[in-house]
Amino acid sequence: MTRVAASIAQVSEYLHGPEGVKMFRYSMASVVALITSVVCLAILNGPLAMSAVVASTLATAVATVPSYYLNRRWAWGKDGRSHFWKEVVPFWALAFMGWALSTYSVRLMEAYAKHHQFTHVLRTASVTFVYIAAFGVLWVGKFVIFNKVLFVHHGDRKGGRRVEVPAEIAPEPGL
Repeated sequence: MTRVAASIAQVSEYLHGPEGVKMFRYSMASVVALITSVVCLAILNGPLAMSAVVASTLATAVATVPSYYLNRRWAWGKDGRSHFWKEVVPFWALAFMGWALSTYSVRLMEAYAKHHQFTHVLRTASVTFVYIAAFGVLWVGKFVIFNKVLFVHHGDRKGGRRVEVPAEIAPEPGL
């Protein structure tokens, strides 16, 4: 087996295992949150004419609700009541840290682009790239925090269950 084939086999095994299923579900929860926040942002900033900062703050708050429940229940398989201080508060804190980092990053890039007289198209592209990059870094960091700290299963403690890998995507034994 070549190195490439071995690497592909390892990646496939990871993606079909419990961690890969969590990563996929976390990704899909992120897509739902992104769509929710963009729709809210467009409505609040467009027809309702709220400032971009106020609109993005409210959009982040609205999108955090489905994101929390999808991540907790679907991606990490936790059921039962949420622990306010151990799960809810840290989740919301991470959501607004993400909002703050992306807002700060975009403002820095916009100021840099204006100072260096970027064209409108280049300035828009640069700001968009920085926005996506800031959330990309946060996306990876949040997965690690959710997986290792926030939604950790503690054996047989009440309120948690393990994520089951569906049989149709589970790797065959020996692969």
